[in-house]
Amino acid sequence: MNVVYEPKGRAREYSELACNLYRGCTHGCRYCYAPACMRTTGEKWHAQAKARPNVLKNLEKDAAKLSGDTRRVLFCFLSDPYQPLEREERLTRQALQIVAKSGLNSQVLTKGCADLILEDLGLMKNARTQLGITLCFTDDASRQVWEPHASKVEERLTVLKNAHKAGIFTWVSLEPVIDPAQALEVIRMAHPYVNFWKVGKLNHMKEYEQAVDWRKFLGDVEFLLSKVDATYYIKNDLRSFATKQ
Repeated sequence: MNVVYEPKGRAREYSELACNLYRGCTHGCRYCYAPACMRTTGEKWHAQAKARPNVLKNLEKDAAKLSGDTRRVLFCFLSDPYQPLEREERLTRQALQIVAKSGLNSQVLTKGCADLILEDLGLMKNARTQLGITLCFTDDASRQVWEPHASKVEERLTVLKNAHKAGIFTWVSLEPVIDPAQALEVIRMAHPYVNFWKVGKLNHMKEYEQAVDWRKFLGDVEFLLSKVDATYYIKNDLRSFATKQ
């Protein structure tokens, strides 16, 4: 395969197949792991985004090879599929059309342009795409500090509401958890229109990690998710605190 690949490590907890349509991401999230993965600096990675050369042509080839495969292709791990450049390129929309035509299952993970996502809801429903939204904060001031150029909290909630109403399977990536109180409030606010939750801790930022009692948060979040009768998955990095004293 050329552009569709099998993620490894923590990424595999999210999807068995993935495809990155863009190189670079202009959201500028402070916790972004992509620069390290791509052996570059955050400054360079967030400065601009570019369409990957021939990505759609190669996706068509990979989709043909994967005919009959039931695994979901995730768009995207290393760059947001609905970042501002999508307005010009429309790679994500075309990619969803390709996988739908090929009969492949797909999912999206984004915190990008709400209006573009809403425009594509009809396509996602027809393609049986599962729509994932990264949502870690309820306070948009906190969001601005950590995800300065991503969509607002209110916009992400609106997307989830509309997608759920349209009959699209919705899921939330509650990761990275930075403020446990806000993370729990996200669940209280959004659970009526979220089908599935994936929860993971903050990593590679020791100053902030050490300020959180992860064992307590694990207990609190599982209690709340069970209370609202949610379906969920706790990522291994957070789950490991169940056995730590």
